Formats: sequence, C-alpha cells, structure tokens
Amino acid sequence: MRVLLFSARPYDRREFTAANARIGHDLSFVEARLGAETLSLAAGYEAVCTFVNDTLDASVLRRLADGGTRLIALRCAGFNQVDVRAAAGLGLTVVRVPAYAPHAVAEHAAGLVLTLNRKFHRAYNRVRDDNFLIDGLEGFDLYGKTVGVVGAGRIGRVFVRIMLGFGFGCRVLVHDPQFCAGDACIEGASLATLPELFAAADIVSLHCPLTPETHHLIGAQALARMKPGAMLINTSRGGLLDTAAVIGALKSGHLGALGLDVYEQEGDLFYEDLSSSVVTDDVFQRLLTFPNVVVTAHQAFFTREALAAIADTTLANIAAFGAGRPIPNRVLPDLLREASVSHEGTGCAPGAAGDGVPPLGCATDGK
Repeated sequence: MRVLLFSARPYDRREFTAANARIGHDLSFVEARLGAETLSLAAGYEAVCTFVNDTLDASVLRRLADGGTRLIALRCAGFNQVDVRAAAGLGLTVVRVPAYAPHAVAEHAAGLVLTLNRKFHRAYNRVRDDNFLIDGLEGFDLYGKTVGVVGAGRIGRVFVRIMLGFGFGCRVLVHDPQFCAGDACIEGASLATLPELFAAADIVSLHCPLTPETHHLIGAQALARMKPGAMLINTSRGGLLDTAAVIGALKSGHLGALGLDVYEQEGDLFYEDLSSSVVTDDVFQRLLTFPNVVVTAHQAFFTREALAAIADTTLANIAAFGAGRPIPNRVLPDLLREASVSHEGTGCAPGAAGDGVPPLGCATDGK
C-alpha cells in the first residue's frame, strides 16, 4: 500500500524503513503535522500514518476520504485526537498500536519521581555553575511512602511493580475498579476510591486514558483532597489535568511537586525546536517558573524497543488491512464507550469516585 507518514522524525524514518524491508509497503515521510493546511500532501495515498498531535477531526477526515484515503494508521495507543464516529461514517478504517512501551513509560514516570524528590535537575545546574551547596536539595526516602496509581493498564501495572519492588518498598494504592480481574491483580497493592487515594498518597501517578469522563480528572476539588505537599506525575495525556488549577495549587504550596511528560496544549509546542522563538503560551511558561516542576516533551515512550514495536505493529496493521484480514487493533465507535467501561479487556467499569470526583474511564493507558 502507498502510505504517507505525517509528523515523521528521523527516528521514524529509520525504524519504519527497517521494518518495512520485510513487508514492502510504499512509504513516504513528511515532517509536517496533519491538519487542514497540509491535507493536500495526502492526496492519492491509500493510508496515512499519524502521531499524537496530528489533527483528525471530522473536517480533516472528510477531506482525506474525498482524496482517496481509506486507512488511518495511528502509531500510538491513544485515539482521543480522532473523531472515530466521523471516520466510521466516512468508511475510513482506524487502527492503532495499543501496547508498545509499558516499561518505557513506567520507567520514565519513576524517573520523574526520583528527579523531583532528590532534585536532580537543580543539583545538575548548580554543579555546572560550580555551586556545590546542597541547601534546598533535601528529599525524602521513598521507602514506606504511599503511592497512588490511577489506572492499572499495562503501563500502570508496570509502574505499580516498580514502586513495590526494586528496593523502593512503597505502599501502593490503585484506583481501577477491576484491578484484580485476571492478570491485572498485583500482590501487594490495594484498591482505593479516588478520594481515598488522594487523601493517603504522597505521590499520585496518572496512567489512564483521556476520555470525556477523565477530562480534567485532576482539578481544584481533586487537588484539595490531596495531601499537603503531595507529588503529582502525569505521563498519560495532558487533558487529564486542569492546568490552571494545578498552577494554583503549586502557588499555594499545597501541591509539593509536579512531573509532566504531557501538556494539554502540547500540540503547539512539543516535537518542535522553538529555542530561537518566543513561546507565547503563558500557562506553559508559568509552569516552567516553578523549581518543583519538571516537564519533558512527551518522550516517555522514546526507547529503541518501543520505536521498533511501534513500526512493526503499525506496518502489520496496514498489511492486514490491505489483505482484507481481520485487524485486532482496529478502533471502532464502540471502543469510545468501552474507554469508560473496560480496561484493555480486563472488564474495568467506572467506579463511584464520590464527593464530586469524576469516575475513571480506563480503556488504555493513554500513550
């Protein structure tokens, strides 16, 4: 099949070219993101392959279909950027890569915890400036602390195991109503409602997808329920946080530290070199002023193993579509409903969060 990859970086070209040597698709690559302004590039391509910040709303999908595109191949797990119902109505098939980097993302989340706790980012800058004082760099022992994990998909389960083991010895609370269904049960962790988790956790880490139910899951009410000085980690989707409310909690000192690999308006920033430009996103710039905030640019998935898995699965999805075979990784409108009632096949139903905290929708980890 003729396939055009949007938002293609050098590492995408490398991995997809290597994987395609075994399959033989006709691949083309452009660095431009897919959107209304770049649609003309897709003319004549049977399939387009897109990433997390490409635009796939109803208008874009309609024009893709009119131009001859039949397949939307997402090289990511999340599909909140796609109007899935519009795609189905236009006869477009949407496929994704549901699991490719559980260890990569979970390890990155753990790295953010360690960085914020032991203030590696600040210590690194001090030493480079020949400042060897350690005043203000005090952290705490992770051993024995309580970690709250929101979402027990593949990534969430790996993160739970990291916090339970490797010498960390944390107490782990999980909010996922069917956490102990099948192989999702992890000995040593305990189930909790969101209010219980927020009230008890020294560290809260988000590993759930972005759905209408989880949009701004962490807002003013949720933040107020968290322990004073708690640490918040988000490696899933930026829209899980009400950023303005989070900034308010940081300013008041109620939120002790924030680690982000995602940002709600990241589409205007991430995967671009803006070092010679003026970044006009005042909210993002405000986040960067806090010494207890660490932001990485949606790189948690970025390992050699994950890139290879993404390429292999995406090209296999395209091959199955081209051959008319069933595609297990197809995204159907029913999956939108399942995103609020099932967790990657583990039967997760939204639980009653209570006290105005929205229920957790948990179909994927969200990466």
